[in-house]
Amino acid sequence: MVEDHTTVLRDLTLQSPINALRDISNDIFSERPIRLLNGRELTALELQEELCERAESFVETHDLPKDQKDVVGLWRETLEMYRKDPLSLHLRSDWAAKYVLMEQLMSRDGLEITDPKIAMIDLLYHDTNPQRGLYYRLQNKGQIENIVSLDEINEAVTTPPQTTRARMRGAFVKRGNEQKRDFTVDWVHLKLNDQLQRTLLLKDPFKSHDDRFERLLNSL
Repeated sequence: MVEDHTTVLRDLTLQSPINALRDISNDIFSERPIRLLNGRELTALELQEELCERAESFVETHDLPKDQKDVVGLWRETLEMYRKDPLSLHLRSDWAAKYVLMEQLMSRDGLEITDPKIAMIDLLYHDTNPQRGLYYRLQNKGQIENIVSLDEINEAVTTPPQTTRARMRGAFVKRGNEQKRDFTVDWVHLKLNDQLQRTLLLKDPFKSHDDRFERLLNSL
């Protein structure tokens, strides 16, 4: 919407973005309003609803891929669930899932929110070990909704998006490993650590093909 230059969002500019970010992160039930630059006051939920409404209008008037349309639909569905009962999102939102786990532990063991055991839930939820992570335990019990399948996740680990510069980055890493070359890769640089120190700069994240890249790849 921003890049299309047809949707004006300027009237939703926050008076103090940093303060608003802090306040919103401590207001998980969206009860306290934040001030906009034009003097209006909205809660985080009301701000999201305005943005979502504009996104829905944008989708209706533009030819967009199905996944982008689906995301806007999920956005609206999530906001409606949040307005009715924020904790109803525990099947699809990390913060709500953790909050419910914390509430259950506090109720069961008579603990305060400041208890170290409660803080540990925050850490264990995000443990990436499938045997230890609380997220995986909830998932195995059917208490987490997955938007994508496990097969799609596993494929994404080794197959980068073919419509972005990630395609070139992935091909460079694969070829470099196959040829046992010394190389360095970050978000925008592909570098061969040889005598010539050849470096390719990829500024455009949505550019998946580049003649310079093909020449560099063929030289490996």
